[in-house]
Amino acid sequence: MKSKYGGYMGRVIQLDLSTKQATDYPWTDKDRELYIGGKIMAAKILSDIFTGSEDPLGEENVIVISTGPLTGTGAPSSSRFNISTLSPLTGILASSNCGGTFGYYLKKAGYDALILKGKCDKHTWLEINNNKFVFHTAEDMWGTKISGCQQMLDEKLNEKGNSKYGHICIGPAGENLVKYAAVLSGERAAGRAGVGAVFGAKNIKAITAAGNHIIPVYDREKTVEWNKKWFNYLKKHPLTGSQLPRLGTAGLVSSMQMRGLLATKNYTYGHNDNFEKVNGETLAEQYNVVNKGCLTCPIKCARTVTVDGKEVKGPELETLGLLAGGILNDELNLVNRWNSELDELGMDTISAANTIAYAMEAKEKGLWDAGLEFGRTDNISQIWEDIAYRRGVGNELAEGSRYLSRKYGGEDFAMNVKGLELAAYEPRMAAGQGLGYAVSNRGGCHLNGGYLVIREGLGLRTDPNTPKAKADFTMLFQNLMEMISASGQCLFTSYAFFPGFLLTQPDGPITKVCNAAIPHIGWALRAINKCPDVLALHLPVFHHTKIFGYALNMPMNFGRYIRCGERGYTLERYVNARFGITAENDTLPRKLADIPQDKNNPKTVVPLERMKKTYYAARGWDKNGVPTEATLRRLKIK
Repeated sequence: MKSKYGGYMGRVIQLDLSTKQATDYPWTDKDRELYIGGKIMAAKILSDIFTGSEDPLGEENVIVISTGPLTGTGAPSSSRFNISTLSPLTGILASSNCGGTFGYYLKKAGYDALILKGKCDKHTWLEINNNKFVFHTAEDMWGTKISGCQQMLDEKLNEKGNSKYGHICIGPAGENLVKYAAVLSGERAAGRAGVGAVFGAKNIKAITAAGNHIIPVYDREKTVEWNKKWFNYLKKHPLTGSQLPRLGTAGLVSSMQMRGLLATKNYTYGHNDNFEKVNGETLAEQYNVVNKGCLTCPIKCARTVTVDGKEVKGPELETLGLLAGGILNDELNLVNRWNSELDELGMDTISAANTIAYAMEAKEKGLWDAGLEFGRTDNISQIWEDIAYRRGVGNELAEGSRYLSRKYGGEDFAMNVKGLELAAYEPRMAAGQGLGYAVSNRGGCHLNGGYLVIREGLGLRTDPNTPKAKADFTMLFQNLMEMISASGQCLFTSYAFFPGFLLTQPDGPITKVCNAAIPHIGWALRAINKCPDVLALHLPVFHHTKIFGYALNMPMNFGRYIRCGERGYTLERYVNARFGITAENDTLPRKLADIPQDKNNPKTVVPLERMKKTYYAARGWDKNGVPTEATLRRLKIK
């Protein structure tokens, strides 16, 4: 349905893979106003489809690939697209965000989103070119690794004279239904929650998109002018203009080490004695070849390293932390190699690393011997292959840490929430981050959890262990980040939300006052979260709201921005509740909630239950963690 707003192509297409029929899915401007795009749009579509009885690997599961309205408008870091489906790893809603170029070219083909239902009867790759949908056999591609598959796609499309297109594909892990298989677009991955396995279950090896549609922009002159101002702001900010371009996300390793946030030996410790061998500085000095960034990205946080004489994507923070100190490996060259191997096989590095770390601790405790042990590295590359092809012990490791702990014991140290393995941030020195892990809609995710660690040590330095104001900040940050994702932008653009001087002058008088005051303003945040309409304004440090007016002609202020994010977050929880998610599932492994990181400081645990009660009240969810009818009506979900 054509839109009066800029930024939207005005069409959502539904493909029945079983019948190969394409139909328009109704999506109105009212839907666009309420659900924006990206993961929020996908949550609404899946909410209208899922009943709570669907099997993630069954034909009844549905995949939604959605773009944001800012994708293609030239806004900073706006090439993101989202894949949402029912996760085979967690059994609940999965949303996996990705860079690359596929989202941009899906819009060039004329579509804001693609809905996939049913199942192909044979191995297939799908070609989208404007109004044409062609189902090709993928028998010759099936079994190829990611780079091989992408090369074959390039050759097939170039033979047809197509030179401008985007593609996504799965590797052997997706084909063999590894529960944490990824989907890749170029070097970028929709890595989390096993979306690649759903593609494999539907016999989809790859999708390509191309077209000649013009992405509409309401006021191009003002949009270009604002984007230029925004780019300059990001380039001058200490995080987005200095640290991330210079060291990438790996640059956080040293800061995490100093704050006790660096998960080590399967989250037994928050410090890694050998961190200097595997930090961002070492990666930059000894291994980095060149910096790269996604389409329209001024930050360029991606690293390029050499493995076996070939330039490949370097490891990001999560991979670096979890495949180094997480398993007691201090050889950075091995992390580079494993990162490349996991990408080639199409596997999430976070879940893969945490799963083998669980196996190492299980061996140490005499529960299960999978041939893995802390500090041993000679067999890891073979383990990745065994997981991807489900050979031997790899067949069980392919199920993830929750499955293994339920079979062999050790749930206290299986580092997952709702089945999704945690990121590399050790939350016993970041209580708000711990809360975020626990209540995150897709499981143990640092970003969907609100990334409160940025004000607990990585940006600001407020008291990391106090529960005060953490629930209210978590809700606010989750809502903001939900909307940034929905608009099609990278979450790193939110790093510039904090004025630069608060980061560059940590001992300055204003910074000290802010850090001291933050734990005591929970009441004010609660008021904002309850009534965001009072903030009907544009914040000078938050450029995201004005672009909606210039590029889309959609009225947007900070208060409405927060409300839209809240709607999306609550809608995902509403869908998950159909699959049995309640407060009982919003938990952490006992290692983090009950065992102090510092044996001499009992406060170095996550005081989860106290924060959860405050969080549910702030969100308008009942004591079981389920959105109330009043909240659903207030947010216009019902």
